[in-house]
Amino acid sequence: MSRLVQRLVWLASAVGAVLLLAHDRGASNLELESMIGEPTLSHPWVLIEGKSWQIESTEIQDIAITDEAEGTRKNCAPGMVEVQGAMKIDSERGSVEWLQDSTCIRWLNRDFPERCASFDRDRWLALSRDLPARTAHFCIDRFEHPNRKGAYPVIAVTWYEAKGECESQAKRLCTEDEWTFACEGEEAAPYPTGYLRDEQACVIDRPWKIFDAARLGARDSTLAKMEVDYLWQGEASGARAACRSPFGVYDMTGNVDEWTSSVQSEGFRSILKGGYWGPVRARCRPSTRAHNEDFYFYQQGFRCCADGPAAEN
Repeated sequence: MSRLVQRLVWLASAVGAVLLLAHDRGASNLELESMIGEPTLSHPWVLIEGKSWQIESTEIQDIAITDEAEGTRKNCAPGMVEVQGAMKIDSERGSVEWLQDSTCIRWLNRDFPERCASFDRDRWLALSRDLPARTAHFCIDRFEHPNRKGAYPVIAVTWYEAKGECESQAKRLCTEDEWTFACEGEEAAPYPTGYLRDEQACVIDRPWKIFDAARLGARDSTLAKMEVDYLWQGEASGARAACRSPFGVYDMTGNVDEWTSSVQSEGFRSILKGGYWGPVRARCRPSTRAHNEDFYFYQQGFRCCADGPAAEN
């Protein structure tokens, strides 16, 4: 069965043939919504502040318990991970991402979005040994917002909204470089899990589904909730114990895309990192720079950062 047919079958079962007929005749979203009533959904969705969506969870772990079990908080605020070390940076030899590409042993697809099944670690370590680096020290949320193990990520968030939420917590939106370093570690590994692309470790490479962007236009609508429910293929934060970066940060590739702040002087400030659950790059280095600060979509979330704690005298 093709994806398009699967999509139509789902729509028919969810809202009935009358809705499909009305849609074909050009009914507006408001008219369609009045025909739907209360749909049967696969997940218990909650509208957050009238704008974003999150699946309810009854298995959220207390932050203090998680901090104790992980041992990575150090001197950061509760729920955060302290990241400190030397990050490899681009140079006249080329970008780190491009140099990594040259060590790919097996490509799943070479065209965009490029996906490499495995990299040659020994070759990468030899190639990257003398790359320039700069020191970094900061704190980062252990999980995607709302940063609780067992909670589901909040999605359909704009860059402005993510920035504002971080600031309301006395934090800030991570820069793209902070996010990258927290993902790859000092070795600058392609994936937070190392050199092999592992769909068992992280929530990646799930089948792409046809989406209807018009249904997402009014985020607080029943149509948007239905669309998000149909498209969702993510998991609760921390559900994959192996999807953990060298610093102990979870779900940095896959699950949901994450907003960060650009370190470049030109272009949008709104940069997406990590990829989502679909068959996309899902590596530490790549960035998506094509969306403005007001853009939102069904697979986008974020996490927050803060300055590193001052050294003790």
